Amino acid sequence: MAQLSFFSAEATQPRVADLAGVLCGPGRTVVFAKATAKLIVPVDDVWRARALVAACAERGVRAQVRGDDHATIVCTAFRVDLAPLAAAWSDGDGKVVPGGFTPDGATLRMWVLAAGRWDNSGYVLPLDQAVPDTHEPLRESLARCGLPATTRVDGSGLKIVGRRRLARLRELVGPPVDPGCGGQWPDVSRMRVVS
Repeated sequence: MAQLSFFSAEATQPRVADLAGVLCGPGRTVVFAKATAKLIVPVDDVWRARALVAACAERGVRAQVRGDDHATIVCTAFRVDLAPLAAAWSDGDGKVVPGGFTPDGATLRMWVLAAGRWDNSGYVLPLDQAVPDTHEPLRESLARCGLPATTRVDGSGLKIVGRRRLARLRELVGPPVDPGCGGQWPDVSRMRVVS
């Protein structure tokens, strides 16, 4: 049996701070009166929406799915406990990565839930295309947690390649969350194909 990492998603109790993982990718915060904030996360798949709603609930945050044929989002209500997260990820003008931010397993799991996917030769953690200033700080943050990544040529995400790095990612994010996640979860069998 493998030893559980102190940084893995399963090593800590769920916290509201874990939701920073959705902000690494496409998620956004909206602040109201500086005292409350809500999360808005666009998703491409039904399993992602279900998984994010469940992950929010584990952290005591009620979320719901909204959308139509063109777009699906997971959003929360305005909440006081989300205001510190929103403040940490904003400079007043837009989304920023907090100084020294280093994602742990639970935060990485949220990033994977929101948007992570395989491409031809590795695992991609998508970035927020509307905020390119977050890309390099997030690449550096992955390196600090033992996951050196390269920025995709089109700037759409951070790509993790190599058997050891992919095994480390899988160790940190834990087991697949939903049977519907199919080939989009960093699982061991998929790692063999791309390594």
